Amino acid sequence: MPSKAIIIGTGSHLPARIVTNQELEKIVETSDEWIKTRSGISERHIVSGDETNSFLAVNAAKKALEMAGVAPGELDLVIVATLTPDMPMPSTACLVQKELGALKAGAMDISVTCSGFIYGLSIADKFIRDNRKMKILVIGSEVLSKRVDWQDRTTCVLFGDGAGAAVLTGTMEDRGILSTHLHADGTLWELLSLQALGTALPLEPDIFAQGLQYIKMQGKEVFKHAVRALESSAWEAMKANSWQTDDIDMLFSHQANIRILEFLQERLRLPDDKVFINIHKYGNTSAASIPIALDEANRQGILHPGMKLLFVAFGGGFTWGSLAMRW
Repeated sequence: MPSKAIIIGTGSHLPARIVTNQELEKIVETSDEWIKTRSGISERHIVSGDETNSFLAVNAAKKALEMAGVAPGELDLVIVATLTPDMPMPSTACLVQKELGALKAGAMDISVTCSGFIYGLSIADKFIRDNRKMKILVIGSEVLSKRVDWQDRTTCVLFGDGAGAAVLTGTMEDRGILSTHLHADGTLWELLSLQALGTALPLEPDIFAQGLQYIKMQGKEVFKHAVRALESSAWEAMKANSWQTDDIDMLFSHQANIRILEFLQERLRLPDDKVFINIHKYGNTSAASIPIALDEANRQGILHPGMKLLFVAFGGGFTWGSLAMRW
């Protein structure tokens, strides 16, 4: 039997500052009812002071390492999934490695937006299948509040900041990551983008005047593609593992919008107790949303050995994917 990658520790960290819908009513033309009806979000955590992406990531990582009983010096690789790094260079993963003291580990960022944690777990899985003794830290961490226009009510109400982390190693037992499926379609990039902070557009006044330093989204079009991709990814994972919907013990979907989550739940015919939802507390935290949800479920005692977990995500790029796991 080949080795499988298992998660032996989870952690998450949210900024202390909470911004409610009522607070947003004071700065943009919106209402608590409007936000809840269209997104399911009641509040979100937002960084303040000197809190950075790497700060959130490090704190989530420390909790995951503590649960796993793994010292930073034992790590072989640090992967950070993010679209909001501290800076273009060095990578946020290198900053995390430094702060943790994980100096034996390689370090890299991956930029696949909301699908980042699934992509990161897939990369870790491939390494561990070759060497089950490896210990890999995968983090999803975002500071989206720095990349939204707080005068644009269609986007600023949706996003929040936070980080989630998982420590993986190998096992010969009949559990762990069973399959991963990754997809992308770059032809649709303009439907959801953040254009001005790379090399394609110079950092000049007219670019900032157009607001291209902020997330731009064509919400209705993104919704249509998201629900199709998430559903197809879920069925793809189930088919690969000969699962029926009744076999799924818990679905962890990217927390983007309550309507998307409800649509997916209906299509997969899953009861409420098999779909983990926390978007009302945190909003859309992109690559951090699934690991935050996973850690929350883990620490609440919801997860038990042998449970069949299905992860699905969709984000800008477009990217999407699924992962099946026996806990």
